[in-house]
Formats: sequence, structure tokens, C-alpha cells
Amino acid sequence: MSEKIIILDFGSQTTQLIGRRIRELNVYCEIVPYNKFPENEPGIKGVILSGSPFSVYDKDAFKVDNLQAIRDRYPVLGICYGAQYISYVSGGKVESAGTREYGRANLGRFDSNDILFKGVGSNSQVWMSHGDTITAIPEDFEVIASTEKVAIAAYRQKDHQLWGVQFHPEVFHTVDGTRILKNFVVEACGCSQSWTSESFIDTTIAELKATLGNDKVVLGLSGGVDSSVCATLLHRAIGKNLTCIFVDHGLLRKNEFNKVMDAYSTLGLNVIGVDASKKFFAELAGVTDPEKKRKIIGKGFIDVFDDEAQKLKDVKWLAQGTIYPDRIESLSITGMTIKSHHNVGGLPEKMNLKICEPLKWLFKDEVRRVGRALNMPENLINRHPFPGPGLAVRILGDITREKVAILQEADDIFIQGLHDSGLYDKVWQAGVILLPVQSVGVMGDERTYERAVALRAVTSVDAMTADWAHLPYEFLGKVSNDIINKVKGVNRVTYDISSKPPATIEWE
Repeated sequence: MSEKIIILDFGSQTTQLIGRRIRELNVYCEIVPYNKFPENEPGIKGVILSGSPFSVYDKDAFKVDNLQAIRDRYPVLGICYGAQYISYVSGGKVESAGTREYGRANLGRFDSNDILFKGVGSNSQVWMSHGDTITAIPEDFEVIASTEKVAIAAYRQKDHQLWGVQFHPEVFHTVDGTRILKNFVVEACGCSQSWTSESFIDTTIAELKATLGNDKVVLGLSGGVDSSVCATLLHRAIGKNLTCIFVDHGLLRKNEFNKVMDAYSTLGLNVIGVDASKKFFAELAGVTDPEKKRKIIGKGFIDVFDDEAQKLKDVKWLAQGTIYPDRIESLSITGMTIKSHHNVGGLPEKMNLKICEPLKWLFKDEVRRVGRALNMPENLINRHPFPGPGLAVRILGDITREKVAILQEADDIFIQGLHDSGLYDKVWQAGVILLPVQSVGVMGDERTYERAVALRAVTSVDAMTADWAHLPYEFLGKVSNDIINKVKGVNRVTYDISSKPPATIEWE
């Protein structure tokens, strides 16, 4: 991590996507709040200013106090709000576009000799998403790209390594977006593209050995790819000094506890499995509020984990599979909370342990690449994300063993069907939701009044945005028939076709 790109975050929903695109170029980057530029940090090769939901002329608009110093020292690229802000504070003009400019546009004119547009195709499609537009640039700036509706789609500062683009090169719909970002970070900033899974593994294992020495470490496993890769890295570094704890809260998928324990045994990990389902069902009895469910389960994990960890001797570290998006979200500059995260926060103070987070700089897709480089089983690497509170947030209403059993059977049919049809790896996340309604049905000669479920399957890259998976009608029809015929208590199956945003992936 000797060289890096710094991304100043102004609160855009796509800031993390900028980071991911740069990481895909094998260039390391870090996302920091707009007002937290790491002044004296070594290895910085360039700076990107993100988009924002705000206007540059708002009274409370985000401002960079040391922008001039940054411009004097590093190549700079402003994206959307970032471009507007640089132009605005340099003497340009930014005004409301009248109507929000959102969607596809084409670069009808651009300077192909500019380093930013090297290798970009003619009339290249870009993605616009802004309510304001740059109507005038400072005297020492020049326009280097335009679209039919946006005269100043991109600019540069004369005799300086500073650029601004009104469009979003990080999103999929900008056809040459990756090329534009590469031109900036590689050609303009001179990054070597040496950030790889293998280099990360070698560096991380060396750092873990140096930091942990002969200390003992405890890790809470969830069965997901993050904690599994975290455990494997630690095992490579400290071997038997790592103890893992896997808590079964009774809200896992059908037979999941045994399947996961078997998978971990093949990795040679020292894992303690704990069946705490009785405790969780008792504490969740009668609770219907989604946030209360999450908090009860989060506290329950802490209690069970603490009890088990206290049985171990001389443990000095708590390891967590925290990944970069978790940390970015926890430092959100907007201060908005969608839902509580399920993690083991609160344990270190209670247990007097130091924290170890080997994956804290990685995005989800990078974690998977590291897992493959570690030769981990594909069934662990490719497992769909599963919420920490488990099926509790896929049962709308109160939690009972009966409801969990019904949902486990329906979910098992859906997930196994995806596997059997070769669709599992084409979907980012899938599951079944048990709805708090009953509907009339007919089975044989009898009328029924039973439960309804919703199938949920989405495609995504990092879960920041997601589209509903366009699964074949024949497949959905077969799954529906199988659930209704095989799961007692269900007589209606629906399919959720909501995207994120505006909906979330989980229902609670």
C-alpha cells in the first residue's frame, strides 16, 4: 500500500463505486470524508473529489479547506459535484439546470488529445445525474468535452494536472468510464497497478505475524465469505493460536449450521459451534419491530460470544471480518441510519481485547478474489450474502419456531432450485420472505387459508445498488409449485421485482 489514490467523499451514493473501479485497475485507494484529507500521509499519487446530493451554493454545502494545497501537490479529478465545486471556488459559475439531468448522454465533442480521453471512442456514452450544471469556467480553465445538452461536460485547468467531469465515469452506463479513470490514475498520477490479491495476502500475513506474534486470537464466524476469508488469513499467519466461535441462533437456513461446520473442518480451523437457539427464541418472543429484532439478536450474539470466549485462556485479540464498506458506512457524513449493522461491536471494551481486522481495506468482490487466491472452497467463496439476524428479518412480524420451520423449507426449495438450474452464481443474493398475511386457496376439493411468501433475488456487485433478477418464468413457476405442494402452511408465492434504490434488498 505504498502508493494510493485518495477519494474525498461528499456524500454521493456512488463514491464507493469510484473506489471499486479504481481497485479493479489494481490501484489502491482510500475513501475519506471531504474534510479529512490525510495531509502528511506518504504515497498519495492523486486525489478524486466525488459527487454529492448537495448544491455547491447551498449555505451548508461541503467545502474542502485545503483544496488549493491539494491542487498544488497532486493531480486532481472532480466528478459531478466535485467538478462543480472546483470550478465554483475557482471563479466559475454553477447554476440550477432547471430540470434534473439524469440518464444517458453522448460526448458529441471531446479533446481526444487530452490525457483524460486517451483511447475513448467517438460519441462515447456517459451517465449524467445532476440538478446543477456548470455554466461558466474560470479564465485559466478550458472545456474539453460537451454533450448535446451539457456544454461543459468536462474541463481541465491549463498548465495543471486538474480535470473535472460533469458525468459519472464510475457507473456501468458510462461506456468508457473505466478507461477515463485509468487514464487519470495510471497516466496522470503514475500509479503502477501493483495492488493484487496475491500482494495483499503476502503483505497482510506478514503484518499479522509481526503484530500478533504468539498472542491468542478469537474470531466470531458467521458462515459468510468475509469472516471465512478473515479466519483463513489468520490461520495462515498464527495457526493454532486462532480460535473461532460459530453461534447458531436458530435462524439460519435449513441444515446450515452442520453444513458450515463441515466446510470449516476442511480448512483445518479450530471452530467451537454453539447452539443458542433456545435463548434467541425466548428473547424474540412477541417482538415485531425490525430494529428491535436486530438489536436483540446483536446483543444475544455478544452475550453468547462473551460466554464462550471467557472459557478460553490468555486471549488478547478479537478478530472481525469487517470490510471496507462497513467502515465507510459507519463514518457516513450524512448521518442517516437505514438499519443497524449486525456485528460484535461492544465486545472489546467489555472483554478488554484489542481489535484485529485483516479485511478492513477490502470491498466484497476483493474479499472473494482473496479467497480464491487462498484456494478456499468455492462453496464458501460464492455463498450469497446472508443477514446477520438471519431469517428473523425475513419473517415479517413476530418470530416463532413454526414460522422459522416453514420459511426454512420454502427457502431451501428456492435456493436448491437456483443451484439445480445453474442460476445460483448469476444472482447476487436470494431468499424467501414470510409475509404477515394469509390468503384463500384451493387444494383438491378443500379451500385453504394459509400463508403467503415472496421470493427475492437480486443482481448486484457490491449491494450498494441492486436490480431484481430476471429469472425465467418457467423456473419461477416450478419453484412456486414446489413450495406450495411441499411446504405445509403456504398456499401463495409472489416474486419481488423491486430494485435498490428505492427498495432495499432485505425487507426488514
